[in-house]
Amino acid sequence: MTIRSLFAALSLAAMICANIAPASAQDAAAGEKSFAKCRACHQVGENAKNLVGPELNGLFGRHSGSVAGYNYSDANKNSGITWEPAVFAEYIQNPKGKIPGTKMAFAGIKNEQEIKDLTAFLAQFGADGKKK
Repeated sequence: MTIRSLFAALSLAAMICANIAPASAQDAAAGEKSFAKCRACHQVGENAKNLVGPELNGLFGRHSGSVAGYNYSDANKNSGITWEPAVFAEYIQNPKGKIPGTKMAFAGIKNEQEIKDLTAFLAQFGADGKKK
């Protein structure tokens, strides 16, 4: 193999990898757009309040059913879940399937990339609602 053909092969491999990487990356800006589906019931950010659903500041690392002032279902309070990205992904695909008896009426998000993007968006917010 000549240097020229080796360079061409490496260039092709780099272009293929560059085209694949964005599909698996998390995009917080796209996640913010996806959060529009959640906004009717949930808030996030420095002035977030509980609405029909609890505010979602500091979601990851928090125990399910633990936001002060929100009236959770017994199923949610007693689920034993600690919200981590993988658990959230399972939940947001099918909330009633993950926590039978939850009050959350949302049908779920099925697209894995959209879930990753939404996760990236939510992960930006600390418990105080400020972006990390």
